[in-house]
Amino acid sequence: MRIPRPVWAVGAALALLGAGMVHNAPEASAFAATPKSTVINYLKSITGTSIVSGQHNKEPASNPGQYTAQVKAITGQYPGLWGGDMMFTSTDIANRQSVINQAKTEWANGSLVALTWHACSPTVGATCNFDGGVKTTISDAQFQQIVTGGTALNTTWRSRMAAVVPYLKQLKDAGIPVLWRPFHEMNESWNWWGHRPGANGSAKIYQQMRDYFDSQGLDNLIWVWNVQDNPTANWAQYYPGSNYVDVVTLDAWYKSYPSSSDYAQIQSIAAGKPIAIAEMGKVPTATLLNSQPKWAWFMIWSEQLRGSNTNAEIQTAYFLPRVLNQGEVRF
Repeated sequence: MRIPRPVWAVGAALALLGAGMVHNAPEASAFAATPKSTVINYLKSITGTSIVSGQHNKEPASNPGQYTAQVKAITGQYPGLWGGDMMFTSTDIANRQSVINQAKTEWANGSLVALTWHACSPTVGATCNFDGGVKTTISDAQFQQIVTGGTALNTTWRSRMAAVVPYLKQLKDAGIPVLWRPFHEMNESWNWWGHRPGANGSAKIYQQMRDYFDSQGLDNLIWVWNVQDNPTANWAQYYPGSNYVDVVTLDAWYKSYPSSSDYAQIQSIAAGKPIAIAEMGKVPTATLLNSQPKWAWFMIWSEQLRGSNTNAEIQTAYFLPRVLNQGEVRF
């Protein structure tokens, strides 16, 4: 049974349907409570033949389905993957429950669920602005304190992680696996956690989060590791290791689409694990998906859906033979 969407989104879609611009979506079946292994195996099973469509939904957290609704209005389809964020500003953190509620709705309607977290640096307050809070520079000494047990910064960071646990636990209790992508773009320097290669660098904070969340019983999390397509070299120096990662992903921003060398490097690091494009602005083309068939999903970034694509391009992408939308993702 489909959980109702906002009336305005349905009305917009119907208007486009009347104009012959979109297609009827296949009827989606609600997913039952599912172990994370089922989703991981599903992603493996479609590798090389299909790719799940995805749409990220950024702030405000009070409206965590707004960009997904835009996809529906343009194509008549909902994405096969919904993306949300645990956020960073005081208003958005206060609305984390809305994000979790949306995740439950999307899963009930037959879409996979992905969450990322633009976390505030432990060197600033528990809530922050993006600039100076998430997009900020900390010293190597401060980073080492964050990942060293018993320090003040480590205690602060553990309290930030602890604040997220009850929300993720709601999804565990509901039987919803989550494609969990912390510390994204680990090779980049815009964020406080990134651009620290080696065993005691960015990989270590990822490992510590997984160890902590595992200790809290969050066995519904599918651990997604992520780099950006610039800088282009030596991404493996940020990799936490195969025991910590379930899916290896790339954000395509420096270029519209991953290069053949990007694709090869991600596959080399993944060593048989599923791979995906976790952020991109341009919708994929048939040429891209035919030449790089192993991506398991793509995720268009929020405002880039309309900002970087025409309606015709979006419609074409959503109806490529390889692309799986809501109702076509079946375990």
